Amino acid sequence: MARKKIIAGNWKMNMTPSEAVELINTLKPLVATEEADVVFCVPAIDIIPAMEAAKGSNIQIGAENMYFEEKGAYTGEIAPAMLTDVGVKYVIIGHSERREYFAETDETVNKKVLKAFEHGITPIVCCGETLTQREQGVTIDFIRQQIKIAFLNVTADQAKTAVIAYEPIWAIGTGKTATSNQAQEVCSAIRACIGEIYDEATAEAIRIQYGGSVNASTAAELFAKPDIDGGLVGGAALKPDFGKIVNYK
Repeated sequence: MARKKIIAGNWKMNMTPSEAVELINTLKPLVATEEADVVFCVPAIDIIPAMEAAKGSNIQIGAENMYFEEKGAYTGEIAPAMLTDVGVKYVIIGHSERREYFAETDETVNKKVLKAFEHGITPIVCCGETLTQREQGVTIDFIRQQIKIAFLNVTADQAKTAVIAYEPIWAIGTGKTATSNQAQEVCSAIRACIGEIYDEATAEAIRIQYGGSVNASTAAELFAKPDIDGGLVGGAALKPDFGKIVNYK
C-alpha cells in the first residue's frame, strides 16, 4: 500500500493569533487536496484560533513542541493533555533549533516521543546533520544514532504511525537544499534503520519527510523519490506558495 504524503508547515516563532487566522483563511483553498495530509504546526498561542480557522477544511493543526511530563511545576511548558484537549493530532519533536538553542538531547526527544504516543499524538521526529558532519562523512552514522535513541521503547505498532523529518541543519533557512539524491540517500538509510530496529513492515509503513529550504520549485523532484513521503516546510509555509508545495504534481 502506497504511503500517503504528509506535508507539514513548521511556522516556528512567527504569526500572531490574528495573523495565523488570516494566513489559514488565505491558504485553505490553496491546500485543499485529498492526495496528502496537510498539517500546520503553529506556536502554542496560535493553536486554538488556528483550529477554529481550519474547521471544515483538510488542514490539521499541530504543535511545535511539548513536554514529557503530565503536569506540574514546569513554568512555560505545555503538557500533552493540553494539546489533545483542543484536538491536536501532531507535534514536532526534537527540531534542530530546539536541540541547539534549548538544550534538547536525544534522551529528552525519546521521552517526548513516548509521551506523545501515550496520548495518541503523532510525533514528527526530527533528525539531521551539521555541515561539518556531512563533510566528515558521518551523516548516516549520526542520524542512525538519533533515530535509534528517539525510538527506544517505542513499539512497532506505534512506530508505524510516526513521522520522521530529515532536515540537514546546513539546509534549514539557508536557501541551500540537499539534492534530491542526497535527501533520498538519507531517507532510505532512515527507513533501513527502522527496518533493523523493527521489521520490514514497520519500515514500509513509516512516513519520512524531507525538510530544509523546501519550496515550490524543489518539491516535485524531492517528493518523487521513493523514500521521501512529503516535507516539513519552514519559511515557505508562511506564504501562499505553500499551496504549490502541497499540490506539487
